[in-house]
Amino acid sequence: MTGVRGSGISTRGHPSRKRVTVSGFSSYVSPSRTRDVDELADIARRLRISTLRMIHHAKSGHTGSSLSCMDLLTCLYCAEIQHIPFQPDWPERDRFVLSKGHAAPALYGVLHYFGYVTSDDMDRLRQLESILQGHPDSRRCPGIEASTGSLGQGLSVAHGMALALREREVRVYVLLGDGELQEGQVWEAAMSAAHYRSDNLCALVDANGLQIDGVVQEIKNVAPISDKFRAFGWNAIDIDGHDIAQILAALDNARTATDRPTAIVARTIKGKGVKMFENQVEWHGKAPNAQQLAIALQELGEDPQGGAA
Repeated sequence: MTGVRGSGISTRGHPSRKRVTVSGFSSYVSPSRTRDVDELADIARRLRISTLRMIHHAKSGHTGSSLSCMDLLTCLYCAEIQHIPFQPDWPERDRFVLSKGHAAPALYGVLHYFGYVTSDDMDRLRQLESILQGHPDSRRCPGIEASTGSLGQGLSVAHGMALALREREVRVYVLLGDGELQEGQVWEAAMSAAHYRSDNLCALVDANGLQIDGVVQEIKNVAPISDKFRAFGWNAIDIDGHDIAQILAALDNARTATDRPTAIVARTIKGKGVKMFENQVEWHGKAPNAQQLAIALQELGEDPQGGAA
């Protein structure tokens, strides 16, 4: 991709940042798109830091679920999805639906990185009247396409968008959790999307193996996920959800697939990036205290005061 559809904004090359002029924001500097693997990995690392700081400040939020999907969101927004931060209603934008809405802090971190929300907004996570609620609210927050949080509904919403936009050069992406696949509505939507050959729809599954009550396989096994999507008529791809190169390749595959939607099943680690959080179900919806945050920031290459470690 060498540009943003219909915007006049070029994305050729990989300059570190791009200056744009928007009414009221003439000095705003927007991050540019990149497919550089090392750069994307570093952006994901920094987004994990900002997300953890936000959850800690709020003393509430879904730590493990946010960290497991950060590499997927980074690749989507920095390399794949066509969007313009200060034109969140741009008609030709690609759409993204966070079906696993409890991972909202990860998405807020990405939106902050691109300028959709401010640092002040980040400091008000989960507060009354904040635009950053515990789950995404499309009525309040720019860049949010659908209010989510009731698990199992996001794929239906995304497929509706894909049907409405199928005659235009617009793609729709949706991120689900593997525990969420226990909801029957997911498979009704999967059947519908395959029936209508919605090849502009791409579902990503954050398969971290854990849900709020324990291990997905023990609570209600959803495996084999890819084979199920294939049986419904989808193009299905299995990847390591923390391997940037594999994520980019899968997104390329999805974009070129014809006559069927694509499911990218990403094997991930809940709490990825911080050892005390990784594969620990108790960190599904718990915020780190000051001591735990300090340890986490050190592991991620930043000291608690905000400087590089």
